[in-house]
Amino acid sequence: MSKVWFVTGSSKGFGREFVLAALEKGDKVAATARNTDTLNDLVEKYGDAVLPLQLDVTDRDGVFAAVKQAHDTFGSLDVVINNAGYGLFGTVEEITEQQLRDQLETNLFGVFHVTQAVLPILREQGSGHIIQISTIGGVGAFPSLGGYHASKWALEGLTESLSQEVAGFGIKVTLVEPGGFDTDWGSASAVVADAQPQYEAIHTAMASMVSGPQPKPVGFGSAIRKVIDAEKAPLRVFFGEQPTHIAPHIYQQRLAEWAEWAPISREAEGK
Repeated sequence: MSKVWFVTGSSKGFGREFVLAALEKGDKVAATARNTDTLNDLVEKYGDAVLPLQLDVTDRDGVFAAVKQAHDTFGSLDVVINNAGYGLFGTVEEITEQQLRDQLETNLFGVFHVTQAVLPILREQGSGHIIQISTIGGVGAFPSLGGYHASKWALEGLTESLSQEVAGFGIKVTLVEPGGFDTDWGSASAVVADAQPQYEAIHTAMASMVSGPQPKPVGFGSAIRKVIDAEKAPLRVFFGEQPTHIAPHIYQQRLAEWAEWAPISREAEGK
C-alpha cells in the first residue's frame, strides 16, 4: 500500500532526496519549502502525488495549518520527516544571542511544532513514523559549532523521550544522524558569526577539516526506505560511513573519563 509523507525542507539537499524516494516508490508527499517554486519540477513530473506547501517551520500556526492541509488532502499521514534546518558557524564567544535563538527556533522548535501538530493524527491512526534529521553533531561536538550542536543535542533528548512516550500508540520514532555530505548546509544555507582574531587558529583548523571532498547523498532514498519499511525501526541510525568512525571514539573517551573520575562520583554520595 502507498504511504503519505510529510517532509519539511524539501527544496534541496537531504529533503529533496527523501521526497524523490517517496515519489519514485509511488507514495504521496506533502512537500514543504519556504519557496514552493523550487518544487515546480516535481509537480510537473508527479502531478497530484505532490502537495507543495509554503512553510517556515518557525511559524507554529503555519505548521499546524500545513499539517491539516496535508491530512485533509491525502486522508492520512504515515511518514513525517523533520528535515528543515541550517548550520550556525562561530565560537560560543562569537555568536550573538539572536543567532543562537534563531538556530534553536528552526532546528529545535521547528521540529517541536511539526511533531506536536502530527501526533494527534498519528495517535488516532494508531500508526506512523516520525523521523528527525539529526547529525553526528548530535552525538559529539566540535569547536565553532556550539550553537548548532546545542540545537541537535536538544533534539536528540527530546526525540528519545518522545520515542518512549508514543510507542504504546503504534508510532515509530527514528533519529537519522548523517555525517558530512555535499549539500549547501555549510555554504549558502549557513549563518556565520563575525570572527574574532583570537579564534583564527580554530577557524583555520575547522576550514581544513571540512574542505575535502564529501559524498553526495545519492543513497539517502534507498536508505530511508529501508528504515521506514523495517518491522522494528531503529531509534538511531547513521547515514554515511564517517559517523561509524567518529562515534566509537567519542564514547570510548567518555567511558574512560567517567571511569577515571569514579572515586569523585562516589564521594559525591559521601562514600
